[in-house]
Amino acid sequence: MPKLLVKLQVNGGGHAIEVWPMQRLLDVLREDLKLTGVKEGCGEGECGACSVLLNGTLVNSCLVPVCQAEGASITTIEGLALEGELHPVQQAFVDRGGTQCGFCTSGMIMAVVALLQENPNPTEGEIRKSIAGNLCRCTGYVRIVESVIQAVRSAQRVEA
Repeated sequence: MPKLLVKLQVNGGGHAIEVWPMQRLLDVLREDLKLTGVKEGCGEGECGACSVLLNGTLVNSCLVPVCQAEGASITTIEGLALEGELHPVQQAFVDRGGTQCGFCTSGMIMAVVALLQENPNPTEGEIRKSIAGNLCRCTGYVRIVESVIQAVRSAQRVEA
């Protein structure tokens, strides 16, 4: 099967890339576009390290054939910061120590961003449910949840 020219919208920019049709979106993001914030953990959709937003919906990029992403809007962890300013969720993870080794961090942050787009004032239970598909072996989730709570409070202060 020959390679295909696929057009992707990633972090607000357009890219035309020759790829194998069933190549994983994860591999295209990391290898072709050099967006290494997207991590491969399990390669089976179980750990969440490769999470990205595809048309605003959280997906595991290791499970998405790149041909299915053609023309879609894709946001990776690199696309959250604007003009050198970290996204409020990213900043909260830094401030509250929501990272340890950092391997799960981008997927966790993407899951939280997806949650906050749907529910800007989640309960702790809703926060925990939203990150349930993301595995962390370092923090025990306490500082991650604290980071999300700080991000929610920061957003509420900005809106007030």
